[in-house]
Amino acid sequence: MSSPDPQVRAARNPSSPPASPSPAVRGPVVAVTGAATGIGALLTERLAASEEIRQVVAIDERRGECAEAEWHILDVRDPAIAEKLRGADAVVHLALDLDLGSDAAARTAYNVRGTQTVLTAAAAAGVHRVVLCTSAMVYGALPDNELPLSEDAELRATAEATGVADLLEIERLARRAPRAHPGLNVTVVRPALLVGGTDTALTRYFESPRLLVVADSRPAWQFCHVDDLCSALEYAVLEKVDGELAVGCDGWLEQEEVEELSGIRRMELPSAVALGAAARLHRIGLTPSPAGDLAYTMYPWVVSGSRLHSAGWRPRWTNEEVLAELLAEVSGRHTVAGRRLGRKDATAAGAAGATVALLGAAAVVRRARKARRRI
Repeated sequence: MSSPDPQVRAARNPSSPPASPSPAVRGPVVAVTGAATGIGALLTERLAASEEIRQVVAIDERRGECAEAEWHILDVRDPAIAEKLRGADAVVHLALDLDLGSDAAARTAYNVRGTQTVLTAAAAAGVHRVVLCTSAMVYGALPDNELPLSEDAELRATAEATGVADLLEIERLARRAPRAHPGLNVTVVRPALLVGGTDTALTRYFESPRLLVVADSRPAWQFCHVDDLCSALEYAVLEKVDGELAVGCDGWLEQEEVEELSGIRRMELPSAVALGAAARLHRIGLTPSPAGDLAYTMYPWVVSGSRLHSAGWRPRWTNEEVLAELLAEVSGRHTVAGRRLGRKDATAAGAAGATVALLGAAAVVRRARKARRRI
């Protein structure tokens, strides 16, 4: 037999105290763009499982797998997104295209227009907070960078690396939005080299048969696991920390440590040769990575993450652990100068031979062009 209703029980026995109502979740309603795949999907699942989050509104061009979220299918550049954001307390904008294979102009149009639309729509819908995700790459990789960089360090990156021009423009929009929309709080999260199901020019560096080292450079490697990024984004959503946030593993690895841990030997080239070859290979379409990507393997761009640390956040992963995961992910892949090789190509060319052949291809093309001009 079922127990009597609490109100009925209280009426029968007036001396008994009234039953306490079930506690309701009072946390924020959070919208996530780009929620169907990648980091967006991971964050959506995390927030949906959190007892501190009341509801997750998932927005993407297709439905994802999180059944607990409320899904809306549309392009983030569609102004109709404002209606979908109504009632949300915070928005995490993760609908970005940073694919190496994307057309650069189309990628920029999507990234910048999408961010503009989300910021404007959030303000129109009465959303209190927008969280944007860029990259620690916006600080730039420079020989005189401090180790580590503070969040307030100047953004000295140039537009020469893959997607960095888009990220710098997103940073500019983030700074301008609170002035254009009073009452809108914008937090920017800048992860170090992101690992965990990601494919970037920098993760492909570890798919090479030899680790290219530019002579007289000073690499310093700091990673960020996607799990740690998601936990940092959750901190921002819950307003446990404000402002511009850098996130990554504690400390960094020197190039010699990376080579020892990975077991991959280096191939050292003079700066002029490495940068010149990278530029020519990209210009003639042999590789997806412009020469600007190479700077991030030459000079430090390590961040301190002091604001998150002061708020009580700590990374769960170490640099050594993330590097081990990255090496496991890329095992069996063969990449030279950012270009993926098929298994047949890699086997036929050999490890070192493939590297030398691809780097030499630009010089061959250049000599052929010079020869044609002489005729």
